[in-house]
Amino acid sequence: MRRQRYLFSVLVCVFLFVGTAWAQLPDFTELAAKAGKAVVNIGTVKIVKGPDLRGFFQAFPRGGPFDDFFDQFERFFGPQFQGPRKERSLGSGFIISPDGYIVTNNHVVRGADKIKVTLHINGEKKVYKAKIVGTDPETDLALLKIDAHNLPTLQFGDSDKLKVGQWVVAIGNPFGLDHTVTAGIVSAKGRVIGEGPYDNFIQTDASINPGNSGGPLLNLQGKVIGINTAIIASGQGIGFAIPSNLAKKVISQLKTNKKVRRGWLGVTIQDIDSNMAKALGLTKAKGALVASVTPGDPADKAGIRAGDVIIAINGKPVKDAGDLTRKIGNLLPGTKITVTVWRKGRIKDFKVVLGERNLQRLASMKGGEKALVLTKVGITVRPLTAKEARALGLSISKGLLISSVEEGSLAARADVRPGDVILEVNGKQVTSLQDLKRIYEKDVKPKKVLMLLLKRNQQNIFRIISLQDVQ
Repeated sequence: MRRQRYLFSVLVCVFLFVGTAWAQLPDFTELAAKAGKAVVNIGTVKIVKGPDLRGFFQAFPRGGPFDDFFDQFERFFGPQFQGPRKERSLGSGFIISPDGYIVTNNHVVRGADKIKVTLHINGEKKVYKAKIVGTDPETDLALLKIDAHNLPTLQFGDSDKLKVGQWVVAIGNPFGLDHTVTAGIVSAKGRVIGEGPYDNFIQTDASINPGNSGGPLLNLQGKVIGINTAIIASGQGIGFAIPSNLAKKVISQLKTNKKVRRGWLGVTIQDIDSNMAKALGLTKAKGALVASVTPGDPADKAGIRAGDVIIAINGKPVKDAGDLTRKIGNLLPGTKITVTVWRKGRIKDFKVVLGERNLQRLASMKGGEKALVLTKVGITVRPLTAKEARALGLSISKGLLISSVEEGSLAARADVRPGDVILEVNGKQVTSLQDLKRIYEKDVKPKKVLMLLLKRNQQNIFRIISLQDVQ
């Protein structure tokens, strides 16, 4: 009898515990219904140009001795040798103003010739043509505009107040499935995943899949605290979002200026480890070590030297090199700031007027190596380092890294991306900038066709760029 009473008591406790826990779980129905109205589907069409060799093939009728060759040629190179073709992609976005401004990721609309935005309001489907107001590749953000009024909107929240373990909701169009709602928690903050100089991602286990890019990550008050941007393909429940406080500044500039202007200090920097800290006389391994100072740039004019450790900007501590990059990048050119440095056991303050960050100049300076800008094509190329080669799965550091691609350029329209590695140009191997320049002048220009063999995501791909209309 006692045993039965004991078991009964245990079961009652279990049911009470489960019931209490279940009652504490949030209900997302109202949030999903309200916020979902302002989430949109973004479809893009990109016209990828390529030389049309169909006439060449037709000169050799089937049934001849060249059949096997042509079959293998077409199977290997695919449709890119059959003239211009359309590439379609899907993503997500959300409306931030009643008159039709929409936030999404830059990679969702990069190089697009046509952008279509689909809204679902009160059970009614509406489709609009969208135009790009401005993009910022360094944070992977873009601002679009559609011709509409009285639209439902979402508001930005304060991502700095976000806490690990807090509930969040993602809404988007994974795999083209409209208005999919998933929930999870904030797994971590301040993640650096190698996407760009301003990496500071929110990590969440709310399910994020291809097609979610550009959609909102919401807190329980329905405020946007992140823009869903990246996933780890080999992992489950690992997604990343751009913090809303970073996005707000970028979107505001895009809306006003159609581009983003960032402060520039003019130094190359690196993190400090414990051994460096001891050698420099620092009590903690914090701050950013100045490796070099560009002559004539703001830091040089102010008196900052190589070997200085930047420990604060306007009195706010600098944690590491990435933190310094973000702090300077959040300020406008022309801003007067106080840079505090540690120099040979002493703390010094310097007054600095920031310059403007220039992507092409930065690409040419990166790693202290020279770069080649192919202006007509729209790419900046530099040598590949051994570390980058290992990260890309290359056995040797041969090839040239595409460090930037100009928006709307021939390269962008041909789906050439920053981070691609050039292995061959027009069938010829390239291992240096001199190789590229020589082949471009002697082979590409006369033929007016640039065929790139690229390494991307550990796979070889070909991209064709026609220079027929370039003077």
